[in-house]
Amino acid sequence: MAKGDKIYFENYVACTALAKKAATYLVECLENYDANNIEKMLEEMHTYEHSADMKKHEMNEMLAKAFVTPVDREDLDMMSQQLDTVLDLLEEVLQKLYIYNIQMIEPAAIEYAKHLVKACNLLGEIMGEFENFKKSKKLHPLIVACNDVEEECDKLYLITMHELTKKSTDVLVTLSWYKIYDCLEACSDACEHVSECVGSIVMKNT
Repeated sequence: MAKGDKIYFENYVACTALAKKAATYLVECLENYDANNIEKMLEEMHTYEHSADMKKHEMNEMLAKAFVTPVDREDLDMMSQQLDTVLDLLEEVLQKLYIYNIQMIEPAAIEYAKHLVKACNLLGEIMGEFENFKKSKKLHPLIVACNDVEEECDKLYLITMHELTKKSTDVLVTLSWYKIYDCLEACSDACEHVSECVGSIVMKNT
């Protein structure tokens, strides 16, 4: 692979590092939740999301100027967008807590967020291997592991939504948590989409 191609993969590594920090921060926020501090939490989380936006813009500029890319530029652009979506959704979880004026955190939400940390950590490992995708023996097992985390999230989502309905006493609170869990589920799906995008690129180029 050409020396200049490293910049694309370094961009992805930087994006997954931001995703790991954002997911870890989400767990911290949920475990130590104080509704009075939600605006401060939002400001902190937005720094990660904004940094990811900058990385996406950086990728767009590189792709616009590049004559030759290591794989199809459309695939590189799709990967960048998928990674940005992960950060957007992590931020959106906190935004929904603010919008719905959530006062107390459901334990399952913390468990779900911890799964997202696992997924983002795996994405970091995947991107660390991505540059050498033609030779890497670790990449496929990492992609499978990321998909396994998404399946764990699916199971937790199903159980949690069922329990939420069973114990519902306040319709507004219940509907608010439906929206929050939907956002957490979308985030786990987004992580899986990134790993699947890597798998698709590998398949097309080997």
